[in-house]
Amino acid sequence: MRISIHGAGNVDALSTSKFKVQTTISMNGEGHEVKLDEEDTYNLRDRLLPFVIGLLRTAKLPAVLRIYRDTLTADMKTAIKMAVEELLRVLGAQPMDSDFVAGERAVDADGGSSSLASRLRSLSPECFVHLLKAVFLIVQAHLAQASEVKRAIEWILCHLDGHYAADSVAAAIALGAAASETAHETADQVNSLLQLSVQRNSAKVSSAHGNGNDGITPSTLSRNFRADVLRENAEAVFAACDAAHGRWAKILGVRSPIHPRLRLQEFLNIYNITQEFITATEKIGGRLSYSIRGTLQSQAKAFIDFQHESRMAKMRAILDQENWAEIDVPDEFQAIITSLFCSESETRELADEVSADIEPSSPKMVLGSDGSPTAEARLQKISQNAEHTDSIPRVESTAQSNETNTRERGKSSTRLLFFRGVGYHMVNCGLILVKMLSECIEMNNSLPGLSSEVVHRVVEILKLFNTRTCQLVLGAGAMQVSGLKSITSKHLALASQVISFTYTIIPELKRILLLKVPETRKGLLILEVDRVAQDYKVHRDEIHSKLVQIMRERLLVHLRGLPQIVESWNRPENTDTQPSQFARSITKEVGLLQRVLSRTLHELDVQAIFRQVVIIFHSQISEAFSHLDISSPHAKQRMYCDVQHILACIRSLPSDSKSNPPNWGQLDEFVAKNFGEEVGQ
Repeated sequence: MRISIHGAGNVDALSTSKFKVQTTISMNGEGHEVKLDEEDTYNLRDRLLPFVIGLLRTAKLPAVLRIYRDTLTADMKTAIKMAVEELLRVLGAQPMDSDFVAGERAVDADGGSSSLASRLRSLSPECFVHLLKAVFLIVQAHLAQASEVKRAIEWILCHLDGHYAADSVAAAIALGAAASETAHETADQVNSLLQLSVQRNSAKVSSAHGNGNDGITPSTLSRNFRADVLRENAEAVFAACDAAHGRWAKILGVRSPIHPRLRLQEFLNIYNITQEFITATEKIGGRLSYSIRGTLQSQAKAFIDFQHESRMAKMRAILDQENWAEIDVPDEFQAIITSLFCSESETRELADEVSADIEPSSPKMVLGSDGSPTAEARLQKISQNAEHTDSIPRVESTAQSNETNTRERGKSSTRLLFFRGVGYHMVNCGLILVKMLSECIEMNNSLPGLSSEVVHRVVEILKLFNTRTCQLVLGAGAMQVSGLKSITSKHLALASQVISFTYTIIPELKRILLLKVPETRKGLLILEVDRVAQDYKVHRDEIHSKLVQIMRERLLVHLRGLPQIVESWNRPENTDTQPSQFARSITKEVGLLQRVLSRTLHELDVQAIFRQVVIIFHSQISEAFSHLDISSPHAKQRMYCDVQHILACIRSLPSDSKSNPPNWGQLDEFVAKNFGEEVGQ
């Protein structure tokens, strides 16, 4: 025991003192591997050799190795405990930077508030990692010594070819094998075996077992005995590793209420050093250990759960405070999208689009011509968290040029969020969602073993955002929770942009998140993500249908007043030749809707919405005019004037119609039927 264990005691003191002096020591798992040098290895083998031979001859080596295993395990536990106590005196005196530790100073069952558990909980995350590093180093030192003892015994038993003690070891193994086999016999028989030479013992064993056990030979007994010794030898090192794992898991377990509330990088520091510890110790022990893995896995899942609940609560609060007003997109968020979803070619295209002098005909292009920095610059800024100081001068100069452009063109100068060359108008909650999704991707990449859990949480966040947005805008809930006086077409258009953007990035989000998910779990997760993507598409279509419905309702309101207007047409004293209030009002409102939607929605969406509006105008107005009582040529002329005014408006509306004239429909047929060739004029 003195040779095998107690010679490593000075390593504990050296390691502890090293961490006292420099608690910022780096750790990469490999740089701190502890090994004996070649001379120490030879000395250890020479010192162990006579003891091993003697214990083999007496068949006591397996039993002594079991005692060694228990002693080694107890020594490992003691060394870790003493190191923790010693380091807590140093690390515990350092100021804490965590604001959540105060509530964890509960009195432990095995002591007062100054117990080891309480002091471990009071450590800041940084100090706790330093403590783990020190424990790691001490465990490695003890395991290195135990591993050398194991290799020395294996060398003595199996690799002594040509060594001066080879014959002695072989004889000792044979004697030990025979003694072990006949241990159930009387003491006299055992003593007589030990007093005989190797040859006589071998012969006796052969004759004694030849009668009842013909298949067992001296060489078989020797092999079995050697295997028993080697098994006990390996078991000692594994038991020491298992003891170290148990202590490490206990240290982690003490802080289980704290770790879920850490920042991601703080938790990863603990998670990664634990993974390095598992890898390094299992390599020495030669067997997997599950206690520490279970503790680490449960804490990682608790971390994901707590972070998810925090994000869900934050998203609910942000959505309830959202006023659905458009905001400029800071560089930080464009950098997130660029770094996560854009390829190198797309990044270059985006930089070209942003820096080019773009025509104002496309809202996407106009709003992107604000001189935003290149994607590389944005990525650098977000990594350094210095975007505010770097971007202020550029934003001010850009604002002045955009203000001039706004006065000249009447266009918005808001900066958009670009994804694959398409710009999206954003509101505050949409940008927060982008930030949360990027954090989930980072967590997914950092904790690949829990990737399936992360995907589930992302789906829940997306569902919450979609459902609550629908309640607040389409369901007009924002009028109660955020104080909006009404839900306007501008609010609906902005909600459509945010929902459309999220729907567009979901396939890329799915691809990135599922990279680290096991194949057996991918099927169900793909279905979940696809289902939530379909919900976003339905929501977007419902918003567009609502915009069409608004226009339909406004038309019906105006149509209800049309009979009274026609009555005035039939009066002789009415000589007005201008379009009626009905025609002017409805064309004014549809023109206003067109301006709002064209500034916010994408061209294809605007065309799809106004294609439906055009159909409604044609059918509803032509039907209403066909039921009017026109009793005078003047009234007919007034109707023709109104129809022409409305048709001119319809012609100007965005549409993907290929007809000539554009947006041709039932109202054109009505004019041709009732006014003949006048329609061409």
